[in-house]
Amino acid sequence: MPQPPSTDRTTPRPRVIIVGGGFAGLAAAKALRDAPCDVIVIDRANHHTFQPLLYQVATAALTPADIAWPIRAILGGQGATQVLLAEVTAIDVDKRLVRTTGGDFAYDLLVLATGATHAYFGHDDWAAFAPGLKRLEDATAIRRRILIAFERAELSADPVTRQALTTFVVVGGGPTGVEMAGAIADVARYALPPDFRNVDPAQARILLIEAGPRILPSFPEGLSAHAAASLRRMGVEVLTGSAVTGIDAAGVMLGRQRIAAGAVIWAAGVQASPAARWLGAEADRAGRVRVGADLTLPGHPEVFVIGDTAAVTDAADVAVPGLAPAAKQMGDYAGRAIAARLRGASNPTPFRYRHQGDLATIGRKSAIVKLGRLTLTGFVGWAFWGLVHVYFLIGVRNRVAVASSWLWDYVTFGRRSRLIIDPAPD
Repeated sequence: MPQPPSTDRTTPRPRVIIVGGGFAGLAAAKALRDAPCDVIVIDRANHHTFQPLLYQVATAALTPADIAWPIRAILGGQGATQVLLAEVTAIDVDKRLVRTTGGDFAYDLLVLATGATHAYFGHDDWAAFAPGLKRLEDATAIRRRILIAFERAELSADPVTRQALTTFVVVGGGPTGVEMAGAIADVARYALPPDFRNVDPAQARILLIEAGPRILPSFPEGLSAHAAASLRRMGVEVLTGSAVTGIDAAGVMLGRQRIAAGAVIWAAGVQASPAARWLGAEADRAGRVRVGADLTLPGHPEVFVIGDTAAVTDAADVAVPGLAPAAKQMGDYAGRAIAARLRGASNPTPFRYRHQGDLATIGRKSAIVKLGRLTLTGFVGWAFWGLVHVYFLIGVRNRVAVASSWLWDYVTFGRRSRLIIDPAPD
């Protein structure tokens, strides 16, 4: 049985604390299943979220339960692992303590996998008007804004107001922004028109704004151009080389041009959790902790930093991307390295990232896929994208639920989760 959590470090077995129940943290915990140690996983939420499909919750294609699972259930079969619901407030690396809202916990080895949040490039006041998409709460809030905009347009007799309410702006042309813009277009053009009488959702205006010269800059230029053309065929206005200069309750500013909007979604940047500040460590511009080749904090071999919390470069000095596969690989590496160390084995070889490809979906029946020299587009790419995402979901129930929802939506053009849920009271 694991020892009860406390600041007492006289326990007979080493204690490993993992902060974060995302892809990286769970991979580390699973890699420690049979290690000679007690494991404590601390997260501020009681569930793990499959973030690549958050945008489908935000656009009413899936429910939160389709893409989230209780962390306790995921790790329930690991007898030496405890899961604690608490929020980390500080870390004392000298005393080896994790300070949380639920008390202080001593560790022998620490794994930080606290992820990332939205970055507004010095304009944090924009967050209230342009939510990002990192958590289930973000997805349901965005879904509410989109659906409420159509409801308010239905009530309005002023065509100018209707046009403003049915204008949706997505800021950021990376995979999240592209997928959001395409999904909003699908909802507006296929799912909602039968439900309204005074406003035509199919006439909604969707804009995807990217400050750089092209969308999906991590993809080859040809696939990026294909994605832009696909979005335009869906009615999405793709504006590249356009920097947003202001966001408020009424819409966005592009230089001196104002675009009134019913909802604005932020997909332009991320920044790491406060882990670097907790550790007093060197960080990159995005706040990610600079780690060694073995993913440990320089000067503190007992502290591993992984996932979106870490700034990692490979042997060619290329930055490891902030993708779910990379986070999983780092988590598995850290867990195996700790297990080997506890068994007295030599230090493992440096972490090596294995890129498994790039995928992005562009609405109904269209996606782009880059797997080494292989590229897929259109329906074939979309089918491959769907199979990959269903495969990596946790649990048979969720795989069946998501596949069934997608099949139903494909056949009926519907969206079954068009629920407007008021935010919880303060």
